[in-house]
Amino acid sequence: MDSKSIYDDWMQHVKISYLLEELQKMNTEEIEEAFCRNLSFGTGGLRGKMGAGTNRMNVCTVAKASQGVADYIKGRFSFPSVAMAYDSRKRSSEFAKTAASVFAANGIKVWIYRELMPTPCLSYAVRKLTCSAGVVVTASHNPAEDNGYKVYGAEREQSVLYGDEIAGDVAIVYSPLNGTGRKPVTQVLRASCNFGGFGDLYVC
Repeated sequence: MDSKSIYDDWMQHVKISYLLEELQKMNTEEIEEAFCRNLSFGTGGLRGKMGAGTNRMNVCTVAKASQGVADYIKGRFSFPSVAMAYDSRKRSSEFAKTAASVFAANGIKVWIYRELMPTPCLSYAVRKLTCSAGVVVTASHNPAEDNGYKVYGAEREQSVLYGDEIAGDVAIVYSPLNGTGRKPVTQVLRASCNFGGFGDLYVC
């Protein structure tokens, strides 16, 4: 199908008001750019501009990617489960809940954080809960109009946080860029300070 045919199909079937409104305002050039291809997996997952279209981050592309992940882990695990997290970007919560609903509809157990969490907390949850996979909705340092969908496998990750090599007299200044990591990071650092793991802690 060409871009215009796919666009027409979206116009007929999309019921989400803000996406439909965007579709109705598109000119020929915008239709071609938004529907010229499917948003594809890069390093670790999907990432792109939010908006209507197959070449955009939206609930439709997130649902499609989630179904692919569901198909993959269902074929490899007898009792599949997924850990999920999302950050403070626009529509991150919406995308995460969309993905969770797809997994649940496939009979996959879903563990999802109740509040904003940075990516490292998701990778920890995958290991801690022995999940089949992990998904975090984030675009890291990409522009504000972007969002992303990162997928983690079940393999155990090597930790570099423990051992006798860590210096005990380090002073740390932490400034959360978008606020996502403030709560968990400060809890971990304060606990480390209390147990003699680090020196002074300053939170901006």
